[in-house]
Amino acid sequence: MIDKFIDYISYEKKYSSHTIEAYKKDIDSFLGFSIVEFDQAVISESSYGEIRSWIVSLVSSGLSNRTVNRKISSLNSFYKFLQRIEEIKINPLAGHKALKVAKRIQVPFSEKEIVSVIEGIDGEDFASVRDKLLVELLYSTGMRREELINLNHSSININNATIKVLGKRNKERIIPLLQSVKKTLQKYLLLKEIEFGCNGYLMVSNKGNKLYGTLVYRVIKLYFSKESTKVKKSPHVIRHSFATHLLNEGADLNSVKELLGHSSLASTQIYTHTSLDYLKEVYNQAHPRSEK
Repeated sequence: MIDKFIDYISYEKKYSSHTIEAYKKDIDSFLGFSIVEFDQAVISESSYGEIRSWIVSLVSSGLSNRTVNRKISSLNSFYKFLQRIEEIKINPLAGHKALKVAKRIQVPFSEKEIVSVIEGIDGEDFASVRDKLLVELLYSTGMRREELINLNHSSININNATIKVLGKRNKERIIPLLQSVKKTLQKYLLLKEIEFGCNGYLMVSNKGNKLYGTLVYRVIKLYFSKESTKVKKSPHVIRHSFATHLLNEGADLNSVKELLGHSSLASTQIYTHTSLDYLKEVYNQAHPRSEK
């Protein structure tokens, strides 16, 4: 049943490889617990009481409530699938309430920090130009890490200065390319053609292979550690910065939603909180009656 579920989220739901791996790991975690604690190897027959014991063990192990909720969500999706194919009648997690989590505040990079990073990558070798393009693409398009990794040459339309991004659930969106990014892209393509040819994936490693998640993180951390003291430095923080900076400059929420590839405004609205904080800061600094 687990294999059938993995096939379902792979081929029908078209989840990313990273998400599929996480789902399988979470479900296997409960399966292992169920076998050891209850001698139960058929988790379609597990009770909520048994699942509750697993949840308690996860919390006791020191995992955050957010991580535990994610694991429960994976298991819940599995049970919903079993209901869908009529393997079970009742989902044992149907009445479960998620654990309370503290609101996570994402602190975006400032415009100054991002400009400093981009301007600071001034090498002319392949790796330097690739790294500069990587940062520019993430910041100028707001694309996700996986979306960047999976770009290929057909994703780029140099003449129209646009880039086609394949997002979650294979949903495509077209994003304009800034002229500055277009220049870096053209320089990169020239160097890539000399080194490895221009076929296959757009962004490649120093050996010409497809980029991988750890390398993208490493590039971001390398350059932003020189310019920023923020604790978290990741591709997602750049995506967060992209949305926040657009909203700060007056972009409407619907436009930002389309650029980010969100399916609903609810997902985009989290960025308005940061923008409001920024507006409060500007207001308090500028208003004559404020206590500066």
